This record gives sequence, structure tokens and C-alpha cells, in this order.
Amino acid sequence: MASCPAGALPVGPTIGAESLIIITGLIGIFFALFLHRRVAAVRLDVAQVEEEDETMMMSVKEAGQNQTFEQNERLRELYAAISNGANSFLFSEYKLCTVFVVFLAGVIVGLVSWSSGRETAIFTATSFVVGALTSMLSGYIGMRVAVFSNARCTVGAVKPAPHGWTESFNTAFRAGGVMGFSLCGLALLCLYALVVFLAPSFSWGTTAGAMKLFDCIAGFGLGGSAVAMFGRVGGGIYTKAADVGADLAGKVVQDLPEDDPHNPGTIADNVGDNVGDVAGMGSDLFGSFGEASCAALLVGASSPMIVAAGWGALMFPLALSGVGILVCMATSFVATDLMPVRDEKGIESALKMQLLVSTLLMTPCVYALAVTLLPAATCGMCVGGFVVGGVCSSPLKAFFCVGFGLWGGCVIGFVTEYYTSFSYRPVVEVSESCRTGAATNIIFGLALGYKSVVLPVFILAGIIFGSHRLAGMYGISLAALGMLATLATCLTIDVYGPVCDNAGGIAEMCELHPSVREKTDALDAAGNTTAAIGKGFAIGSACLVGLALFGAFVTRLNDTGAKVTVDLLDPLTFAGLLVGSMLPYWFSAMTMKSVGKAANEMVIEIKRQFDANPNLLIPNHPDRPDYDRCIKISTDASLREMIAPGALVMFAPIVAGVVFGTKSVTGLLAGGIASGVQMAVSASNTGGAWDNAKKYISKGAMDAVIGEEEPETVDNTGKVQTKKSQIFKAAVTGDTVGDPLKDTSGPALNILMKLMAIISVVFADVFLAVNKGDGLIASWL
Repeated sequence: MASCPAGALPVGPTIGAESLIIITGLIGIFFALFLHRRVAAVRLDVAQVEEEDETMMMSVKEAGQNQTFEQNERLRELYAAISNGANSFLFSEYKLCTVFVVFLAGVIVGLVSWSSGRETAIFTATSFVVGALTSMLSGYIGMRVAVFSNARCTVGAVKPAPHGWTESFNTAFRAGGVMGFSLCGLALLCLYALVVFLAPSFSWGTTAGAMKLFDCIAGFGLGGSAVAMFGRVGGGIYTKAADVGADLAGKVVQDLPEDDPHNPGTIADNVGDNVGDVAGMGSDLFGSFGEASCAALLVGASSPMIVAAGWGALMFPLALSGVGILVCMATSFVATDLMPVRDEKGIESALKMQLLVSTLLMTPCVYALAVTLLPAATCGMCVGGFVVGGVCSSPLKAFFCVGFGLWGGCVIGFVTEYYTSFSYRPVVEVSESCRTGAATNIIFGLALGYKSVVLPVFILAGIIFGSHRLAGMYGISLAALGMLATLATCLTIDVYGPVCDNAGGIAEMCELHPSVREKTDALDAAGNTTAAIGKGFAIGSACLVGLALFGAFVTRLNDTGAKVTVDLLDPLTFAGLLVGSMLPYWFSAMTMKSVGKAANEMVIEIKRQFDANPNLLIPNHPDRPDYDRCIKISTDASLREMIAPGALVMFAPIVAGVVFGTKSVTGLLAGGIASGVQMAVSASNTGGAWDNAKKYISKGAMDAVIGEEEPETVDNTGKVQTKKSQIFKAAVTGDTVGDPLKDTSGPALNILMKLMAIISVVFADVFLAVNKGDGLIASWL
């Protein structure tokens, strides 16, 4: 072995990898600015078509869409109200987050100084603060661009077909792109800048030095995920409190239309779409990127052969994300320029095409990166490859690991679509179950959610097994990065949906021509389907990221000489497994109850306003409710209720590690991941199915059945009044129950899986310092 040190590896292209990361990060940010300018070019003027084209103006008049000055003023008022409400919430949330970040940074300095030294503690706390601030900035950018674009999407939909379809779709899609590319570019540049800043303080050319460097960098992932916890939970409680409250008091009790301007909760509902589905989702996926990257860097640094191959090999995970930005940028032009949307049928196919094209283009790029940057030994026990975690891997095997995650995520997304889209049988069955009332709707929806877990779990199990066989825990971390490789495209599609949803609400509240709402509803319906695909990606990647961090935690422990193995027959490990499996249920109970309590406050306030001003229940009456009061209720409730669930997730691994030792933590993490991924899939898909079952019925798909079973809903012209039927009301009940499942508890479980794991990585030395990893309990036994 002395004649073949580290496989006699040649040093890889350091400058090339560094340039690739910096250039692609900058490209992502500049492309986001370019998209923002395209969105800003749409003026907030619903009558602008009259100034653009005389022929188009005549078409608009024929269609009955010649908008009035009052509607124009109303549009701008609503735009300002939604923007101010979102700013108010995010400002209040981030004030609380700032206090938390300062507090936890102090805790990190204190505990890590005690176990690993002051320098390591300061570097880790610095990484934590940078990650937290970048996460806040990402969420803020997403929220601002969403509220900036929603009214412009409405304006685009005012135009007649096909121009109206193209402009409204492109506005919403480009708005999503601003979020997607700015987040990916910022995340990549901030993480790489942090690595470059800290690297001179460590001997990163040795395995021990590289491990210490990336151990400190793990704080970046913790910062991103900690803020994401508050963004996801707080934003989820806000949006669903407003949504459920407005639905119950407005639609169910008073029979008001969706987004009726007389409903006091409707502005809060639209604000919630931005702070929950946009800012929360942005922080969540930023956390996934940060944690997956930190896990891959840390596990990769444990391989002497990767370290010996130089900076380029170590930075392979970041280069992968950089190339993903270029691929997603090229793919975006397919939807907006090469194959623009011209009618309703083209919307969903354009969005799905983004996922398929980006995945296809990314595949050969991954191969080129792997063979260029990763090492291939010329002698020794692993010729043509490299050893990592005791496994003989290779650039080709690493390519397959990334490919497993890349294509596995795509398949999970489309499986999720099958169970949540009314284009397929499962949701149609849920819709038909409403014929016998809300109870059977609930039963069918729950059954669908449980069944939808089966295929994604088998796919994840296959990814984990295959990746681990090919490259150990490094392979699993690469699979997680593979699932996030097209993150910019996934975020684009995720933000697109809330923008269209808000656009429809604005069209309704401005009392624009019904054809405008028809366009925005069609755009939103497609967004709901692709949002379900995005949630499948997010859940699958959270599982892999959590497991990769679990591997990084064990790697950290073994690096100190602890030689940790996960033995389920050990009583402390198995006890931790049981507790970890329980935590997602406890967490979900807290978030669900929080939504219920906040929604109850909202219902009481809306009812009070209806009682105080009966004119609000008169169609087309000029009186308007006090929107600000409902916004304040959602804001206060979300900030108050998000603290306990966040504390549960953050303190659980710390208490387990300090009191019961590292064996307990390994069980806790395994149980939390295994239980959390299944609860997340079930909750998200159940809620999504109920939502689309309601949409399936509301679009008239069951009018023949309603007319036959409920003849009183048929008016004098023979038209079925769908929304006055008991079948539709049963569907609304299911949708209302499903709202906190799909938009609060389900998505927030992603962060539970990741946050507990990254906390364990950051505080691994602290756990080991307590009775050599056996915890305080060892002193008592």
C-alpha cells in the first residue's frame, strides 16, 4: 500500500470546478432579474388592451370585457392590500426568527466550545447565521415576487384568447422562475463563499482537516432548516386558518362564492397563499439544498481518495447544483417561447414538460461532471474508482446514484399526481363518494392517502438500497442532491400555482368578466396538479436528505473513534426508534390543532362582521368588510402557535443525545424518518385528493348525477346549480378538513425529518462529550 498512496490519484481541475460554481450561481441571479423585468413589463391596467391594438380592443368589447375605471382602481387596491398583508406577516415572523437565530447562535457557541473548542464553535455559529439569513432572504424574495405578479397575471388574463392564455401563463411562470433561480443562485453562492472563507483556517488537503471544515459548514444547513421550520409551520398555520375560516363562515354557512369581496377573510386567504405556499416552500427547499449539500460534502471529506483528488472532487456536490441551474434555465424557454400556452389544454402539458425535459437534459450533464471531477485510482484495491465509507465506488457509480435520485423523484412526482389529479380514477372515486355525504368522502379520502404511500416508499427504498450499494452513505447524499438537481424548475412550478390562485381571487373581487376567472381557474387547476408533483419531490428529497444527514452523523461519530453501529436490539436504540416514530404524530397533532384554533377565531370574527353589517350578504352591494382584522387574527395566531411545534423538533435530538446518548439519537432519527415520510405522503395526498374532488364536482363533472338525485338544484332554464347541492357541500367539507393536512402538517413534516438530523450532526461532539456518548443516564445507572 505504501507504493500506492491514495490510489496514486491525479489532482482534479480545481479552477474549473470553482469557476463553474461561481459562474452558474451568478447566471441564476441574473436570469432571475431578467425574468423579473419581463414580469414588471405588464402594467397594472386592465384596460391596457384598448391602447395596444384596435383589433384586440374590438375583440375585448365583443367578449364583454371592456373594463371600467372603478375596476382598475379596485385591482390596484387589492394588489396593495395583499402586498401589505404579506409584508406585515413576514416582518413579524422574521423579527421572531431573528431573536431565535441570535439565541441559538449563542447556544451553539456555548455547547460546541465546551466540546470542540472556541474556534470551531465560532465558525459553526457563523455558518448557522449565514444559512439562516440566506433562508430569510430567499423566503422574502419569493413572497415579494408572488405579490408583485398576481395582479399582473390577472391583467394578462383580461386579454382574449389566445393572447390571454399566453400572457397570463407566462407572467405566473416567470414569477415562479424569479423565485426558483434567485434562490438556487443565492444558495449556491452563499454556501460556496462560506466554504472559501473558512477553508484557509483548516488543512482541507487532509481528511481530518476537510472533516473539520465541513463539520463547521453543517451549521449552514441548520440555519436554513431552522428558519424553514418557522416559515413552513407559521406560514402554514396562517394560510390555512384564513382559508378554512373563510370557507366555513363564507362558503358553507352563507353560500358566498369563492373569493367573494364581501367575505372578510378573503384578503387574509390570498395573503396566506404567498406567505405559506411561496415563502414557506422557498425556505423549505432552500433548507433541503443546504442540508443535502452539507451531508455530501461532509461524507465525501471522510474519503482520503476524494480529498487527495483535490478541491474539484470535494466540490462535486456544489458543481452538480450549479449545472442544474443552467439546465433549468434552458428548459424554461420551452414553456414560454418554444411551445407557448395558447389554450386551456396546453397548460398542464407545458408544466409537466418542464419536469421531463429538465430531467432528461440533466442526465448527461451529471455523467460529464462525474467523470471530470470525481477520482479514478490507477492502482490499489479500487482501480478506476475511489473508496468512500469502506465502499469501492467510481465516477460511473456516482453518476448512477445521482440518476437514481433524479429519476426516482420524477417518478414519485407522477405517482403523486395519479393519486391527486381528477384526471385519474382515485380522485373520481372520492368525488363519487360525496353522493352519500361528507362521512364517506372522508373515509375514501383517508383510504386514498394511505394507499398512495405504497409506491413512493418502494421507490425510496430502491433508491436507498441501490445508492448505498454503489457508494455507501455518499451515494445516498448524492441521490438526495439528484432529486434536488432540477430545484429551480420545481420551485418555478410551485410558485406558479399560488400566483394563479391569487390572480383568480383578484379577478373575482374586482368583478371582472367571468371569462377572466375562467382562465385563472384553469391556470390554477393545472398548478394544483403540478404542486402535488412538487410536494412529492419535496417529501422524497426530505427523506433522502434526512437519511444522508443520518449517515453524516454516524460518520462524524466514527471519525472521533467512537465506532458507532445502529443496533436495533440495543434497548436505548429501540426506545429511541419508538419515540422518533411517535414525534411526527405529536408534531402533526400540534399543527392541526393550531390551525383549528386559529380558524375558529377567524370564523367568529367573520360571523361578527356579517351580523354587524348585513349589507355584506347582499350581492353586488358596495359595502366592504374589515379585511385588516382578519389579517391580524391569522398573523397573531400563526406566530403564537408555531413556537411549540418548532421547539419540539429542535429540542428532541438534543435532549436524547445529552440525556440518553448517541445510541438513543440514532434510533430517534431512524424512527422520525421512517414514520415522517409516510405521514407526509399520506397527509399531502389525502388533502390534495379532497381539494381536487371538490374542483371536479364544481366544474360540472357530476351535474347529471346532481340533477337526478337533487332535482331542487335545477333552475328554470334546466341548468344545475352545482354549488347549492349536498354533494358539493360534502366535497367542501372534505376539502376544508384536508387543507391543514396538505398545506400545514404534511409539508412541515419534511422539515421534521431534516432538522432533527442536522441538529444531531452539529451537536455530535456535544453528545460525545457527555460520558463518551453514553449520556447523563450512564451516570445514573
